Amino acid sequence: MAKSASKQKKNKLPNVLLIGIDSLRADHMSCYGYPRLTTPYIDRFAQGGTLFENTFSPHIPTTSAYGSMMTGMDCFGTQVVALRHQGPLRSEVKTLAEILSDVGYNTTCVGFGGNPSSRGFDNYIEYPSWGSWNEGRSPKAQNLNDVTMPELDRLAKKKKPFFLFLRHMDPHAPYLPPAPYERMFYHGDETDPENESMKPVMEFKPFRDFFASWMPPGISDKDYVIAQYDGAIAYMDAAIQSIFTALEARGILDNTIVIINGDHGETLYDHECWFDHHGMYDNVLHVPLIIRYPAKVPAGKRVTGFNQHKDLVPTIMDLLDVKEKDIDWPSDKRFDGESLLPMMEGEVASHDSEFYITECTWMRKHGWRTPEWKLMVALEPDFHFKPEIELYNLVQDPDENNNLAEQEPEIVETLRARMEAWIAKREAETGLPNPIYHQGDWHGHEGVGSFTSSQQAYDTLHIGDPTQAAKLQAESR
Repeated sequence: MAKSASKQKKNKLPNVLLIGIDSLRADHMSCYGYPRLTTPYIDRFAQGGTLFENTFSPHIPTTSAYGSMMTGMDCFGTQVVALRHQGPLRSEVKTLAEILSDVGYNTTCVGFGGNPSSRGFDNYIEYPSWGSWNEGRSPKAQNLNDVTMPELDRLAKKKKPFFLFLRHMDPHAPYLPPAPYERMFYHGDETDPENESMKPVMEFKPFRDFFASWMPPGISDKDYVIAQYDGAIAYMDAAIQSIFTALEARGILDNTIVIINGDHGETLYDHECWFDHHGMYDNVLHVPLIIRYPAKVPAGKRVTGFNQHKDLVPTIMDLLDVKEKDIDWPSDKRFDGESLLPMMEGEVASHDSEFYITECTWMRKHGWRTPEWKLMVALEPDFHFKPEIELYNLVQDPDENNNLAEQEPEIVETLRARMEAWIAKREAETGLPNPIYHQGDWHGHEGVGSFTSSQQAYDTLHIGDPTQAAKLQAESR
């Protein structure tokens, strides 16, 4: 039986549990308005804390997103924009694990070792977080729980407070949720020969072998694949409830700052960026952020103001009441972000409502987002053969389907000028170059450099095992 809040274990400083969820679209969570009940346990958790409706991951993908989330800095401060970032995080940057270690925390990282921004934890624990069709259904979240629960027991018994970071991978492809989640949101025939919605997906050469390694042989219905994504979220949601229950049973739930944050979203079937998380459309930029800590965070509140990953670390320090003077800083620069506590308390309506965005996964682009407009500029041709410049009116066209770049050249130039002014400002403030301009072989093909045509990019980029894919497809026939 859980202990009452009055009897909960008290630390001089509260514990910190940061649940980072890879590839989770905010708009596929029921607490963010999704019609499918994908996150019932997180929904209930959110009622005890504050939910942020407009949190954005401005630097796509994982490596750069977590770079900001774990340091409180933007891409100019971290100098990280690419998925395949070369080398460690800059020594002048301090990670959240290093900050909390300075003030007496035990720190453990689950499922994130080897990433540049994971530097500074006392302990690193890994778990099976991938899968394939041959291996069967993939219980990623339960695998995480299996290694986390003993570690949570160990940390809870210590006199020192703990910082526990969990990286969940269920919404990240391959989407292979165990039964009954596989059929929770789908009732039909995923291999119906009359359905051709998956035809363009399986004809996209750079990804088709990867898709064949985990999608059902003969897959024809895109809605089945989307239902697997939603099922993976629901499965993970149930597993995360076990973490909440464990904290409550140990009497430390209310003395723990619990944060749920996504690193980036997922494209699914949108914009022909098939079931991945590249590009800078809002389905990738918009992420969930929910914070629960009864002592300082309002319960049942929804905040509409804009915020970004760089605001998370300053927020945690503010909630802990840790002063900058208490930390051994490697440089004069602390954070690029700001605490979200004033927004929770209603003192500040929003942080930056227009901001710089980057993407360097399978394409190298940057842009500028305002509440009304989004500009995207390709720095080299991409493998989707998309135009160099894309412009969307986010008010009239929130799904970003109508490119207005040719019809609105003045708006393009206005947004480009704002973007370039921001780049110049940040380069002057940091004394560092914009990293998106200096990525070399960001795509992992040594000596290729920047692509000169979309066809070159299409022919060069590839993930998956073609031999395995051919075998699986032969079996399906």
